[in-house]
Amino acid sequence: MRIALGVVLATVLSYPLGLLLGGGVLLPVLNTAAAYAAMVVLLRRGSRREAVSLMLAWAATLAVSASVTFALWPADPGPLVINGPQYRDQMFHWIRTGEGSEGRPAQFIPQHVVHLAAFLASSLATASAASMALGAALMNYMGFYVASLHRAGAPAGAVLLLGWQPWAICRVAAFVVLGVVLAEPLLSRLRPYPYDGLRAARPWLIAAAAGIAADWLLKALLAPHWRAWLLAAVP
Repeated sequence: MRIALGVVLATVLSYPLGLLLGGGVLLPVLNTAAAYAAMVVLLRRGSRREAVSLMLAWAATLAVSASVTFALWPADPGPLVINGPQYRDQMFHWIRTGEGSEGRPAQFIPQHVVHLAAFLASSLATASAASMALGAALMNYMGFYVASLHRAGAPAGAVLLLGWQPWAICRVAAFVVLGVVLAEPLLSRLRPYPYDGLRAARPWLIAAAAGIAADWLLKALLAPHWRAWLLAAVP
């Protein structure tokens, strides 16, 4: 419990600190540092379930902290958030015109497969250090988009209900689980500890696969309706 509270507090504080120090690459590094260190400690103890739970809580903290901090920051934080303005503009263009890959499986599934392959490779190659930081960067630009809905005048209730799409939540959860599980092959070699191999983590891999499938299915089915609801909410 103490580890989890420390990770949550460090993650929350990483946002104002990272923005004050200039953002950019430093922001996701600060976002990730405490959570990654705690994950390694838990995995070395053989506490894979606790590590997964902790990192899911970390991802939820990222989502809330990014959205709230970027929404309330006195100046526009866009220049400090990697890919933030670009993703915001892409999403706002989709909301207003319907143009884009959202809701079009033939377009978004190939993109997602490429992202998944890159995440898997970086997790195995870096014991998830790089992939978790990249994941934090992704959460940040998604959080910047959610904050931008608020800054654009969308009611707080609409931002709360519509900002973070359910398919994105499924994707984030799946990637977090994969990041924890795929950190172990290299971690167990760098400083050996009792490790029972990926086969023992099969239930987690199945859960991650289910999350990815849910992401694709929900996005294909719900994105057109989500756009209509957002269009009604954004002035």
